[in-house]
Amino acid sequence: MRAKDGAMQDVVTGLQETRAAIARAARDFGRRPEDVTLIAVSKTKPTEVILPALEAGQVDFGENYVQEAKAKWPDLRERFPHARLHMIGPLQSNKAKEAVALFDTIHSLDRESLAKELSREIARSGRAPRLIVQVNTGAEPQKGGVLPPDVDAFLTSCRVTYGLEIEGLMCIPPADEPPSPHFALLAKIAKRNGLPILSMGMSADYEAAIQLGATHVRVGSAIFGARDYGTT
Repeated sequence: MRAKDGAMQDVVTGLQETRAAIARAARDFGRRPEDVTLIAVSKTKPTEVILPALEAGQVDFGENYVQEAKAKWPDLRERFPHARLHMIGPLQSNKAKEAVALFDTIHSLDRESLAKELSREIARSGRAPRLIVQVNTGAEPQKGGVLPPDVDAFLTSCRVTYGLEIEGLMCIPPADEPPSPHFALLAKIAKRNGLPILSMGMSADYEAAIQLGATHVRVGSAIFGARDYGTT
């Protein structure tokens, strides 16, 4: 029991330290801390690890997979109905129905087929999660995301063809490159298209993202520790 209590306290401490660091970075760059939303990345983490963060008042959580989120979050939300769930991983078009039912925000809209399915399911269900387009700022072939030169046209298609309300952009910079140029590029594209949400920055680089205008940062390991892929 003592080891379990210690692990739970580690989560609370990690959450508190991350919140403080975000607030400090926001103030350092002339921004209001309340304008930066912390998404605690709970992917691969079991419910007993997530619970201390919920009990400490954390609201926003990020998951990568529909099936994993379905296994954890319906029960958690019965206890914590204020929690908001973010889809931050690649989303298959055939999972659009489940994603619309489960998530409050989808950060990984990146292709026409997915836009079509999301539009159809939103119209059918009447439930409309916030939608964010993922941009592949590094043009990495192994990553999802719209290429930067194609973003404007894709946004127009989402809005005009599919009737979707797009609220922002998301990116994951290449691991072997400085992140700031990618964050600056995302901010430039968002400003050009009148999009208020910038989902960018993770445990290792969220301070740079905040400097360049991030409204949502996705932090996992700094709160929950190293990922345990054996739980997926």
